[in-house]
Amino acid sequence: MEPKNFQRLIKQALKEDIGPEPEGSRSGAGKKDITTETIIVGDVKVKAVIISKNEGVIAGLDIAKTAFQLVAKNIKFRKLVKDGDNVHKNQILAILYGEAKNILTAERTALNFLGHLSGIATLTSKYAEKTKPYKCKILDTRKTTPLLREMEKYAVKTGGGHNHRMGLYDMVLIKDNHIKLISHCEIKKLIKSVRRKISSGSTTRRLASLRSGGRRPKNTKIEIEVETLDELKNAYDCKADIIMLDNMNPAKIKKAVRWIKQQKKFKAPLLEASGNINFSNVKEIAKTGIDFISIGEITHSAPALDMSLKIIEVNEG
Repeated sequence: MEPKNFQRLIKQALKEDIGPEPEGSRSGAGKKDITTETIIVGDVKVKAVIISKNEGVIAGLDIAKTAFQLVAKNIKFRKLVKDGDNVHKNQILAILYGEAKNILTAERTALNFLGHLSGIATLTSKYAEKTKPYKCKILDTRKTTPLLREMEKYAVKTGGGHNHRMGLYDMVLIKDNHIKLISHCEIKKLIKSVRRKISSGSTTRRLASLRSGGRRPKNTKIEIEVETLDELKNAYDCKADIIMLDNMNPAKIKKAVRWIKQQKKFKAPLLEASGNINFSNVKEIAKTGIDFISIGEITHSAPALDMSLKIIEVNEG
């Protein structure tokens, strides 16, 4: 992750806190932190530290650094740990030097990014550690904060997880609603229920078109969501690269894994478990031999790591 690629987003976050640039101004500085402008007289220099108030895995230090230095380029930011490191409660993560006004102005924006991303890395690492003895990989989903997806998926990787598709553009993922629309658009009279649509000629023809290069970039993976073992068999006949087992219990997942291993007609697809997976059942699901476990929680519900900035030295020049 290159922080420079996120400068526009970080600037927007700073503007949200500091306020927009006054109308007619061309300074680019925006409004000011009225508290520090009122309280602090002169160019007071300080030394400050960023402290993690929880144990966890750190992610986003360079994003935090960028936030400070977008407020003032001359803020010095020295990292004492690196992204991916496990830290303990009250551990110092970085030391900053600069004008007090500038450091305090950027403080909350920088810590919000750092705490949020570290929270995702920390929760991901707990899932990764829980499933470490097994072959499966922990995947994220598209259940991410709008505009923060790339950052959040970086945090997942930092915590030992793996990225699923980045968006709608880099993988074909056929879910139940897509299957329903295929049958509706082509008015297939032979299809009697939504849950049997994967076996329809409609879907098979669409997949054949996709595989021949129609409507998708070359080498894009094709994944199909299924909810039953019968649908699994139909998806296998469609030559899916990946089959997502949606909301299946561990017993059914184990049967699905065993069935796929027994098939010789086509190359075996990879299997992904998804839906209602949490810390209490993830290990049991990992034991089934599944290839991937996708967990929306690691991005949409990860508690942030609590971060604090403390001034430890003041130099009034």
